Amino acid sequence: MSDQNRIIRTEFASAIAQIASERKIDPESIYAAIEHALVSAYRKQYGLEEDSYYFVKLDRETGKSQIFKAPIIKRDEETGEILEWDESKSEDVTPDDFGRIAAQTAKQVILQKVREAEREHVLAEFQSKIGEIITAQVLRMDKGRVILDLGRGQGVMPPEEQMRGEFYRLNSRIVVLIKEIAETNRGRQIIVSRADKDLVKKLFEREVPEIAAGSVEIALIAREAGVRTKLAVRATQEGVDPVGSCVGQRGVRVQEVIRELNNEKVDIIPYHDDPKLLLMAALAPAEGLKIDLDEEKNLAVVTAPDDQLSLVIGRGGQNVRLAAKLTGWKITVKSAEGKVESQVTGEEEYEIDTFGLSPELRDRLVAYKLTTLADLSRFKDKWLEFEALTAKDKEILEAKVKEFEEEMGS
Repeated sequence: MSDQNRIIRTEFASAIAQIASERKIDPESIYAAIEHALVSAYRKQYGLEEDSYYFVKLDRETGKSQIFKAPIIKRDEETGEILEWDESKSEDVTPDDFGRIAAQTAKQVILQKVREAEREHVLAEFQSKIGEIITAQVLRMDKGRVILDLGRGQGVMPPEEQMRGEFYRLNSRIVVLIKEIAETNRGRQIIVSRADKDLVKKLFEREVPEIAAGSVEIALIAREAGVRTKLAVRATQEGVDPVGSCVGQRGVRVQEVIRELNNEKVDIIPYHDDPKLLLMAALAPAEGLKIDLDEEKNLAVVTAPDDQLSLVIGRGGQNVRLAAKLTGWKITVKSAEGKVESQVTGEEEYEIDTFGLSPELRDRLVAYKLTTLADLSRFKDKWLEFEALTAKDKEILEAKVKEFEEEMGS
């Protein structure tokens, strides 16, 4: 090897050390990656003998690399992985032009390592921001997922984390919740959400100084993203009005939250330790309700005057469904004559969850954001073509949609 080549390689090795230091990468991991890549480069160029193990020796001082082959002693019987080889019988098979190949390969490996290190640093930074909100810019759509620019990195919002009825325009700016760093088939990714109820919590924390300071707290929250949220608030400090604090003068605070949620309805109620009072507040705006509690069954039987039934249940059962989610009580709504008008457990996530559909069809409808009777009526042609639609499911949906359309037409 000439002195000139030795100097170039020595400087190159020094550069690796500098890059490793600046990017906080273990130098040994760079050298190991280079050695592995050099064997791959050799394989592409010259091929490998099946009965030989190939390895690279990389001089850490000069940067000189040599490739050797050695007889294989032992392989894993199931995977075929080489477990042992006889290095004492190794043979130097370094080609004459291997220096050029080595330089190109090393450059590619280093660039890849730098990119990986930067990505890991970004992920570590966002790991500490999980549960926080951030304003992000919509970059593109990718098979139903929304890809967003988070500033230092990119976030992914899968369909289940998107708000119902919300459309994401390129370059628009939206507030999202940093939900998690998840392992996906594309590697570790920053998952963000517009559907999580914690997004609403964080927006109120941002808009309401009393929540940020701790004198008001959100005790309970239930949400159907894109449609409606109910939250129960209480004061931790004497003389503070929790509901008034959240609403703000002339409703300015809650309106700012609603604006960020693309006009999702938000109900703010006072929290009560007494479950009956809490249920009364959660079922508002209905009035004149009679509530009987069965604590063993965790069941609240609500009897409503006929003119209050539609208010208690809400359109598509949404009001009673959210009240059950919020309070943790199963709720049965009866008319004054004792007829059962609605039964919910609090486990229902969407209106379609009360229909008794098969899990396969339910999941398909959710993926397509067809979660209400209004959706099913509007996009009937779409769900009628679903492979998961059984005869029983079809009968249920057609009957529900027909009843809904008759009500809307009356």
